[in-house]
This record gives sequence, C-alpha cells and structure tokens, in this order.
Amino acid sequence: MTKEFPQLEQDLVFPPGETLLETLEHLGMSQLDLAKRTDKSPKHINEIIKGKAPISPEMAILLENATGISATMWMNLERNYQEHLARVGERESLLSQVDQLKSFNVKDVIKFGWIKDSPDKATLVKHLVMFLGISRLDQWDILYDSVPVAYRQSSAFACSGKALTLWLRQGEIQAIDLPCAPYDAGKFRAALQSVRAMTQSLPENFVEEIQTLCSKVGVAVVFVPELKGCRASGATRWLSPSKALIQLSLRYKTDDHLWFTFFHEAGHILLHGKRNSFVELDDRGQSSDEEEANVFSREFLIPSKDYADFVTTHKPHFSVEAVRTFAAQIGISAGIVVGRLQRDGHVPYKNLNGLKRKFKWD
Repeated sequence: MTKEFPQLEQDLVFPPGETLLETLEHLGMSQLDLAKRTDKSPKHINEIIKGKAPISPEMAILLENATGISATMWMNLERNYQEHLARVGERESLLSQVDQLKSFNVKDVIKFGWIKDSPDKATLVKHLVMFLGISRLDQWDILYDSVPVAYRQSSAFACSGKALTLWLRQGEIQAIDLPCAPYDAGKFRAALQSVRAMTQSLPENFVEEIQTLCSKVGVAVVFVPELKGCRASGATRWLSPSKALIQLSLRYKTDDHLWFTFFHEAGHILLHGKRNSFVELDDRGQSSDEEEANVFSREFLIPSKDYADFVTTHKPHFSVEAVRTFAAQIGISAGIVVGRLQRDGHVPYKNLNGLKRKFKWD
C-alpha cells in the first residue's frame, strides 16, 4: 500500500511528524499502536510527531513496514524539512550581513555580470558569498590568506582589499573555464615570441589568440575589468603545479602598459617559483622579484642594445617617423617604444601619445 502526497512549497514545509500523524489517523492507528509495531517507545514516536526527533533511515524503514508508505518518502520529507530549517537559519544570517554589501562595491560587480542582481538584499548577499565561495562575507580576507601575495603598494592611492579580492576571484573563475595543457617553460617562451610579434599588427580578436597560444603551454590568460578601489594592473598565480594564471585589467588602457604588464607577469612565471603569487598595483617600492620581472619585460620587448643605439642616435629629439621605423625594425608596436621613452625620461609624457593604441571594455 502506498500513499501520494502533494509537493509542498518551500515556505509551507512542515515537520514530517505532521504527515505521520495524518497517516496514523487515516489508518486508524494510534501512536501507541505504532510504537508497538516499530518496537520503539511511545515517547520516541511522540517526539517524531512533534518534530522534536528526526526520522532516521532505520526509522524510515520501520515506518515503511508499519504504514505501507515507502522509506524513501519518509526520508524525503525529513530531508526537505531539515533543509528548510537550514534555509531559514541561513536567511537570518544573510539578513544580518546586508549592511556589509556597501563595502563590496556590489553595483560594479553586478554591472560586470559577476553576480546576478536581485531586489532582495539577502539574496544579493547569497549571490556574493557564492561568488566568493565562502560562508559569510566577513570571511573575505581568508580567501588568499594562504597564498603568498607580493605586490607594490601605492603611495598615492589606497588599495581596497575587498575590491582586490573580488577582482582576483573573478580571474580565478574565468581561468578555471580555460582548459590548459600542462605547463612547459620552453614552449611558453616560444609562445611569448608570437605574442610579441602580435603587438605590431594587432588582430581584432587578439584576446582569444593570446589565450589560445598560452593555454597550449599551460598558462591561462584572463582579462578582468578593474573594480573601483582595486588598482591592480596585473597578477600572476599558480592554480596548480601545471597551470599558471596571468590576469590583466587594462587599468591604464594603452598598449604600452598592457604589453609591459603582460610580459612582466610572464617574467614572474618563468623566473620565480610556483609557490609565489604577485599582484601589480601602482608603483612605490620594488622587491627584487618585481625588479627582475621589470627587467625581463623591458628586455623581451626592446633589447637593451637596440634601445641604446636608438636613443644615442636620435636624442634629444624623437620624431614620430623615427619611432615608427625603429618599432618596425625590432618588430613591436610603436606605442611600446613611446612608453619606454617616456618612462626613461627621454620624452615628456604628453608627447607622441598618438602612437599608442588605446583599449576599452565592451
């Protein structure tokens, strides 16, 4: 004998004991009768009916034998009820965290599509904790606590730890969806040569091309918009011993900054251990690892001998034509040459900017 029960709405979930009581009434069976049939105490049966005791798998089988209603049905009722209780408790916890939403810049997180919007604030908290993969918003600072992160702290701007954590998390999520071959340092160096050549004649889908080139050699490359207060231009991490991550933000939106940051992060991967992680913020101090990555990027993009010869030949006046010719000779974007000249003080930052390519997010 079996009995059908309608599907209950989540806000109308009742303790399984109420269903058990209705079943006993339908069968004309008392609680004492059920206690005798299941070899349980009347007190235990009464506690189940009042919702004070759960229906265990053993008890579900005993109820199946005594009532003819499957153990699966009883276990489903118990599971749904226990989940309902947990959800009620969770909602209370979520509501207590609503005030924290303001400090997480949720508007931009929603705008970028990282989490779904909701008119219900508790649901927004739920979306955010699921995005971060934590239980409560006040746990945000433990996300990357176990990963050594070396970064350049800005002297002019304060970096928001929450914004940085959200940005790093989005990069991690995007990288997980990028299948990569096992990391190979030699093949990665070869891929970097292809990316360098790409800077000169940038294809329309250069993001996808870079991702494809690098994923074949074990490096996931992702582009993640910078959140307000994050102030990160790039980051490097190892997601596993065989998969590295380069994350870029287009913070400065010109090709010289983009490519210098990309090859800077590539330098970290090639030069520094797999246990190290790096986040590039606005400059202040330089660690030895950061300086090594800087040197790698500068040398990879513009070999020092070629650069020195060019500067000696043309200083103090660097014409547009001279820069274009030199860039073509060494096979890179003219904007990269301009950026190098500006950083080294050979050209004012207001000069030759027309040679730089500018990027913007769709």
